[in-house]
Amino acid sequence: MSASVLFDAPGPKAVVRNRIYAVVGTLAIAALIAISIVRLADKGHLAPEMWDIFNYTGIRQNIADALIATLKAFGLAAIGSLVLGVLLVVGRLSDHKPVRWAAATFIELFRSLPLLITIYAIWVGFLTDYSMWALAAGLSVYNGCVQAEVLRAGINSVPKGQSEAAYALGMSKTQVMVSVLMPQAVRAMLPTIIGQLVVTLKDTSLGFIILYPELLQTARLIASNTQVNGQYPYVSTIVVIGTIYIAMCLLLSALATWIEKRGRRARTGIKVAPGAPADGIPAVKAVPGPPAGGAGGAGPKDDGAGGTGVTKD
Repeated sequence: MSASVLFDAPGPKAVVRNRIYAVVGTLAIAALIAISIVRLADKGHLAPEMWDIFNYTGIRQNIADALIATLKAFGLAAIGSLVLGVLLVVGRLSDHKPVRWAAATFIELFRSLPLLITIYAIWVGFLTDYSMWALAAGLSVYNGCVQAEVLRAGINSVPKGQSEAAYALGMSKTQVMVSVLMPQAVRAMLPTIIGQLVVTLKDTSLGFIILYPELLQTARLIASNTQVNGQYPYVSTIVVIGTIYIAMCLLLSALATWIEKRGRRARTGIKVAPGAPADGIPAVKAVPGPPAGGAGGAGPKDDGAGGTGVTKD
């Protein structure tokens, strides 16, 4: 049993105690879930009629339209946040103090404001008639500030010797940033960048506050306007819409994992030029000595090099 650097390896009594806690905790969670299911069933929320509403063509079309609207807002917000993040991190690392202070102030200001307030302020103040653009702009501003800090951490993690070597070669700061620092920062922080995009996708649900017809707003309208057996199908609607959100986030996380593995894949099997040795070291041919019995029948000449026939200068 090996100890970890983060905690001491538990002994036999601790292992037994942890297993007991795990079993008790699992049983408690299972009991809570069972009680919730029984109560929902008693109130009729799990009746087949509550779930049959999703077989209606109108409701399916509404959910499909809401899914497309959510993906549109997410696409605009993802692109906007990444572009804004790059601009802000360049400003944050600028040699000019006014530019650096302005970028730092912008980042700290909008990171401190709640995202809901930012979206609502942009909608009320500038884009009242364009709720999709208001939602995308609010998400871009907030998540762009977060992405800027992520990229700044990635750039600072690159060894300084690389930028110093680039400057020594005569490269400008823009060339060093674009060609040396930024690619390595993006590769190092790619999991965090994709993780923040997952957060951006989930935050599109805040569009309901500005009446944007995304998934959460559509779910609220479906559940509040459809009555089954004298009750509103809030539970079934939440389960269906929540499953769609989970599926989208899992797909985006799977894409992030695939991109990360592909970026870290090492290239092996470098091709060797025809006629070149496999190990890259040129072969050395031995110099043959004089034939036996040559030059008056004398034997091999002892040249002082172990009889190899190689003449020493």
